[in-house]
Amino acid sequence: MGRLGKVGRRGAFRADIQGLRAVAVVMVVLYHARVPFLAGGYVGVDVFFVISGFLITDLLWREVEGTGRVGLANFYGRRARRLLPMAMLVVALTMVASAALLPPLEVRTVWKDGLATATYWANYRFAALHTNYLSAGGPPSPFQQYWSLGVEEQFYLLWPLLLALAGGALWGRAKRRHRAPSRLRAAAVIGVVTVSSFGFSLWLTHANEPWAFFSLPSRAWELGLGGSIALAAPLIKRLPRGILAAVGWVGLATVVGAAVGFGSTTPFPGTAALAPVLGAGAVVAGGLVPARWGPVALLGTSPLQLGGDISYSWYLWHWPFIVLAPYVTGAPLTLSGALALAAASGVVAWVSYVAVEEPTRRSAWLARRPLRSLSAGAGLGVAAVTTCVLATAFLPSLQGHGVARVAASPTLSSTSPAHHTSTGQPATPGLSATRATSATAPVGDAPAQRVASPQQQREREVTAAEAHLAGQERQVAAAVRASVGMHALPANLDPPLGEASASEAPPFLDGCLLGYSETYQPPCAFGDVSSSTTVVLFGDSHATMWFPAFQEIANARHWRLLVWTKAACPPEDVSIFNPDTDSEYTTCNQWRAQEMARIEALHPLLVVLGTAPNYNRLYDITQDGPAWMAGLRHTIRSLRASGARVLVMGPVESPDWNVPDCLSAHLEDVAACGVTPKETHAGPGLVGYDNAGLIAEQRVVRSAGASFVDVKGWFCAPATCPVVIGNRVVFFDNSHITVQYAEYLEPLVASEVDLALLRP
Repeated sequence: MGRLGKVGRRGAFRADIQGLRAVAVVMVVLYHARVPFLAGGYVGVDVFFVISGFLITDLLWREVEGTGRVGLANFYGRRARRLLPMAMLVVALTMVASAALLPPLEVRTVWKDGLATATYWANYRFAALHTNYLSAGGPPSPFQQYWSLGVEEQFYLLWPLLLALAGGALWGRAKRRHRAPSRLRAAAVIGVVTVSSFGFSLWLTHANEPWAFFSLPSRAWELGLGGSIALAAPLIKRLPRGILAAVGWVGLATVVGAAVGFGSTTPFPGTAALAPVLGAGAVVAGGLVPARWGPVALLGTSPLQLGGDISYSWYLWHWPFIVLAPYVTGAPLTLSGALALAAASGVVAWVSYVAVEEPTRRSAWLARRPLRSLSAGAGLGVAAVTTCVLATAFLPSLQGHGVARVAASPTLSSTSPAHHTSTGQPATPGLSATRATSATAPVGDAPAQRVASPQQQREREVTAAEAHLAGQERQVAAAVRASVGMHALPANLDPPLGEASASEAPPFLDGCLLGYSETYQPPCAFGDVSSSTTVVLFGDSHATMWFPAFQEIANARHWRLLVWTKAACPPEDVSIFNPDTDSEYTTCNQWRAQEMARIEALHPLLVVLGTAPNYNRLYDITQDGPAWMAGLRHTIRSLRASGARVLVMGPVESPDWNVPDCLSAHLEDVAACGVTPKETHAGPGLVGYDNAGLIAEQRVVRSAGASFVDVKGWFCAPATCPVVIGNRVVFFDNSHITVQYAEYLEPLVASEVDLALLRP
C-alpha cells in the first residue's frame, strides 16, 4: 500500500504500476460505495500487496547487489517517511470525528481500534472481532481499512531480514567474503515461503475465513509473489516484448474480471485470490520490458497517473467518510451519496498528497539521517495513540439520572421448583389430599366422595398452571406497558450501561456456543451435574441466551442442564446456506446430527429448542416454508421418541440496532431506541416468518407433540417493544437478551416448563 514511485532508487519509473495502483484504489473505493457491478472490488487490496512485494523486493535486492548488505535503518526510515505521516494524521482526525459523531458507548470500542491501528496490529484485532459470532454483525469500524497496512507493516518488518539471510547479505557478509549475493538462493527461499503461505491460506480459508482474510501468514504469499517476480526479473526480460505485453493485458483483464465477478459470498482469499494476485503479477511482469502497445497505453494515461499518486491517501480517507456520514445525516447512505463521498474523499486525498505526503517523503533533512525519520515516525505514532486516549476522556457520562421502579418479579408457580419430585414431574398436592379424603369411610347416609381419575386430576393441574402463568404474564405485561415512553435513562440501570454489552450468559464465552467451523461439542454441564434428571438446551445462539433462566430452574430442582448450541445453526432438521463459505453449512448438519443422537441416547426429561428469527435474511431458506416446517416436525418427533418432552421457545421481537450503543446516544430519550412490532419476525422489509407463519409453526409444534412458548408479550406492548423494562436493559446487542432480563423472566419460563411436563 505504501507509495513507491520508482522501481528501487535507480530503477526506471513504472507508469504501468502507478496506473495499476489507481485501478486498485478505484476498485476498493467503489466497492465500499456499494457500486453494484463491483461486488468484488475488495480484490484491489490484493493488487496492492503484489505491487508492494515487487517494489520492496526490487529495492532491497538492488541495495544488496550494490553494497552487499541491507541497510535496515535506512530502509525503515524510508518506510516511516512515506507511510506514517498520512497514516497517523488520518488516525487522529478519524478518532476526533468518531468521538464527536458516534454513540458514546461505540466510541469506547472504536478507540481500541484506533490504538491497534496506530501500533499496526489492527488486522489481528479485526480478525478476532470477525471471528466472534456476537460482534461480527456490529457496525463497521472507521479504522477497518487499516487492516491491510497492518499486514504490510508486518511484512516490511520481516522481509528485509529474510531477504538478506536468503541472499547471504546480512550485515554485509557477502561483501566481506568477496562474493556476490545469491539471487537464486534468495528466489528459492522466497518461493518456499510463498508456496507455504499459499497452502496455509487455502487451509485457513476453510477453517476460519476471517483469520485467513486478515492475517499476514495467510496473505504473505501475495506479497511473496511480487517479490518472486522481482528476483526473477532477469529471466523474465528475456521473453519477447510482444508476449510480455499480451501477458500484461491478460493480467489486467483478470484483475478487472475478479472485481466484477466476485462478491460477498466468494470464499476469500483461498483459491479465489489467485485471480487478482496472478493478474496483478502478470501486469507487473509484463511491464518489465516496456512496450507502447502494452497495458501502459491505458495505465499510463494522465487520470490514472494522478489516481496512482493519491492512491495511498485516498485509500486511507475514503473509508471514514463512508462509515461516519450516516451519523451526520441520520439516514443510510444512498448510492449517489456514497459516490459523492468517494469523490470528496478523493479531493481531500489530493490535498493531503500535496500538503503532507510528498513534502515529508521528499524531505532532505529527514532523509539525511535515518534516526530522524524513525524518531519522527515514533512521535507521530505516540501522537495518534494520545489522540485516541484523550478522545474518550471527554465523552459524556453513561450514568442516567432517571428514576425507574424495579419491575416486580413475577410470582413463582405453586408447582415450581420446590414442588417437583425427583423425576422432574410436578407433585400434585391436590391429588394427595383427594386420596386422603377418599380413604375415609362415609358416615351414616353421607354420599361417598367421588375420587377424580388421574387424567381428570392432571387436567385440573394443567388448568391451574395455565391460570397461574396467565397471572404472571399480566404482571410482566404491566411492567412492559409502564416502560413504554420512558425518557431519561434510569440511574439504577441493571446492568449499568457501560457493562450492558458484556451481559452475556456464560455459554457465550466458555466454548459451549460453537463457532461456524466447529463440530466438537464439549460436555457443557450445569446445575446439579450429578443428577439423574437431565434437561438439554439445544439450538443456536437464541437458545443460548435463555441459559440464565434455565440455570436457575436447574439449580432449584437439582437437574443437570446441558447446553449444546452452535452459532447460526437451527435445531430444525434443515440444510441451510452459509454466506461465509458460499456453500451449504455442512458443519451445522454434522453437529446437529451427532447431538441429536447423543440426546436420544440420554433419554432426557426435557429438551428446549431455541432458534433465531433471521434465517430468511442470511441463510437462503424460508423460515416458515415447507422444508423448514418439515425439519421442525422431524426434530421434535425424533426427540419425543426418546421419551423427552420438548419445549420450543418462540422468537423474540428483536431490534435492528445495537441497543446499548443506542441508549448511550439517547440518555434523555430511551423510547427512541424502542422496537416497533413487525409483521415479520425476520427483519424489516422481509417476507416470511410473519404472524401467519408463526401460527403455522405453533400448529406444527403442537401436532408433533411439543409445547410452544409465545414470548412476544414478555417484551412488547401493542404499539412498541421497550428496550428498557423497569430498570433492566433487555438486549446486550441487536437481538440477544441480557442475563438480567433472562433472570427476570425465569418464573414465566419455569411455569412453561411445568406445563410442558404436565401436558400429555
